[in-house]
Amino acid sequence: MDGQIHNTVSSLSGTTIPQLLNSTSNNLYLNFVSDISVSAAGFHLEYTAIGLDTCPEPQTPTYGIKVGDRYMVGDVVMFQCEQGYSLQGNAHITCMPGPVRRWNYPVPLCLAQCGGAMTEVSGVILSPGFPGNYPSGLDCTWTVTLPIGFGIHVQFLNLSTEAIHDYLEIRSGPSETGTVIDRFSGPQVPESLFSTTHETSFFFHSDYSQNKPGFHITYQAYQLQSCPDPRPFRNGIVIGSDFSVGMTVSFECLPGYSLIGETSLTCLHGISRNWNNPIPRCEALCGGNITSMNGTIFSPGHPAEYPNFQDCVWSVRVPPGNGIYINFTVLSTEPIYDYITVWDGPDQSSPQIGQFSGNTALESVYSTSNQILIKFHSDFSGSGFFVLSYHGEMPLQVLKNIPTALFHPVLKPALCKE
Repeated sequence: MDGQIHNTVSSLSGTTIPQLLNSTSNNLYLNFVSDISVSAAGFHLEYTAIGLDTCPEPQTPTYGIKVGDRYMVGDVVMFQCEQGYSLQGNAHITCMPGPVRRWNYPVPLCLAQCGGAMTEVSGVILSPGFPGNYPSGLDCTWTVTLPIGFGIHVQFLNLSTEAIHDYLEIRSGPSETGTVIDRFSGPQVPESLFSTTHETSFFFHSDYSQNKPGFHITYQAYQLQSCPDPRPFRNGIVIGSDFSVGMTVSFECLPGYSLIGETSLTCLHGISRNWNNPIPRCEALCGGNITSMNGTIFSPGHPAEYPNFQDCVWSVRVPPGNGIYINFTVLSTEPIYDYITVWDGPDQSSPQIGQFSGNTALESVYSTSNQILIKFHSDFSGSGFFVLSYHGEMPLQVLKNIPTALFHPVLKPALCKE
């Protein structure tokens, strides 16, 4: 033996003469084994060399591709179809051994099918049976699904259907809910078109009469543009930096400003890129109810100057047991006629802390209540702006009742520990 692995043609023993055996290669090995017991007459065989025939050359399917040019025993030939056609049968066939050389399966066919799902960036869509006539009574749906952010450019190379009754409908989106781009019927080849979503559906219907060659369509993916950049976002921040189709960004305002509009936007599909809602704004409003422990209040329209004829009321409330510390960071109003009034309580019947106007630098003021009311008034002339900040803290009289030792840097840890 030469150390190689060989196929076993037959293993024989006993007294029955076997049928004719055929080897399918140009080498034949005979291995005889006897044990230590019974002896017999043995065997006598004759051999004759025969030519090994190849399998017949398989035909290339119409609209198909054949891969492989060896047709000896054990050789494999593969088949593929051109775009738009589907393989019917086995994609691989093998040349089988035996007295008569044959393939283990028939050559497959390449046929245009009724419907399909495609994810490639380019492709072909054919009516069933193309280039022959399509059958009657069809309802076929093809879908092209690409990554979000891509659409397809559709081109018609052929269109021939029974007018009106047999038609092809193309939708941007799923076949049931997508937007109809157009419906095509008759012998006129349409102009190319664009689908502006990552999913496109093709629906073909044929009735019971008049069969035609149908259609031959190609498509090519293209990248959709992004939505407009919402930055700079005045008085706020944009969360997210991907503005491509299907992506969502969020908006937040800086302290003291209120968001006008939607807090998040999604970039829509379409011929031109647009957000699903207008870009929001962050504005300093005229009044409001505020419950945060600290914050900032701007004059209306800040950083622009406030308008005339304003009467704005802010109600500020912090948790019970706290007073409110108020500090004017900026004060620049028309003296006397435009002014800010602060009350130590929830309404204008509460004690008045003070009324502030002009541009005089102010000392900080405190409330004894956990609620204050702030009112700004502007008349018909003049303008300006103001910025005030506040934060809640314990009233001074409460702090006076707390032992001084609690604030001592050495004694405080020991007292707290006890």
